[in-house]
Amino acid sequence: MFTGIIEELGRVREFERRGEDARIVIEARIVTEGSRDGDSISVNGVCLTALDVKPDSFTADVSKETLFRSTLGNLKQGSPVNLERAVTPMTRLGGHIVQGHVDARGTFLGSENHGDSWTFRFAYPTEIERYLVLKGPVAVDGISLTIANLTEEYFEIAVIPKTLELTNFAQLKPGDEMNLEADVIAKYVERMLAERAAGSSAGS
Repeated sequence: MFTGIIEELGRVREFERRGEDARIVIEARIVTEGSRDGDSISVNGVCLTALDVKPDSFTADVSKETLFRSTLGNLKQGSPVNLERAVTPMTRLGGHIVQGHVDARGTFLGSENHGDSWTFRFAYPTEIERYLVLKGPVAVDGISLTIANLTEEYFEIAVIPKTLELTNFAQLKPGDEMNLEADVIAKYVERMLAERAAGSSAGS
C-alpha cells in the first residue's frame, strides 16, 4: 500500500524487453534507502517488486499483464518516473490509500498556468467514471490528487510548485498516457452495495 506522496523523481537507466515481459533498472537514491530485495516500490503508480537494490538504483521485472494495463511499456532510457516506497506502520497518510494497481490509462490534455499554481486536465475512459467524484481522490502516475473539476470526458486537478518539482508532471506533453487508479474505498462500497442488492433480489 502507498499514500500517493511521491518521494523521488527517478530515471530509467535500462529498459530491456524479455519476450512479452520486461526488466527495468531505475536510478534512485531516496527510495533505495532502507529498501531490500523483495520490497515494494511504486513506479509511476505501479507496484513493483524491487530486486538488486543498490544505493543508487534498483531493478524490477514487469509482467506482460502489467505492460498491458499500465504505461510502463512506454518507458525508455532516461524517462523520468515517480517513485514511492510502500507505507510502514509509522508512515503518515498524507495522501490517500493507493494500492499500485492501475485501473485504466488516461491521457494528458494540457495545463494552464495561474502564476503560483497550474490546472492539469486528463481524459479518462468510461470504465472508471463511476469511481470519480468532484473533490474526491484519484492517483495519476502514482500521485495522490484531488479532482477539482469533473466532466463526462475529463477531470482537472490543481498542481502546486512542489508537486511539479518532485514529479514527472513538468515533462508532460499533450497526448501522453498516464496511469490512473481510482479510490479503493469507492470500489469496496460498490461491491457491498451490489452484494446487498443481489441478496435482496434472491430473498424476494
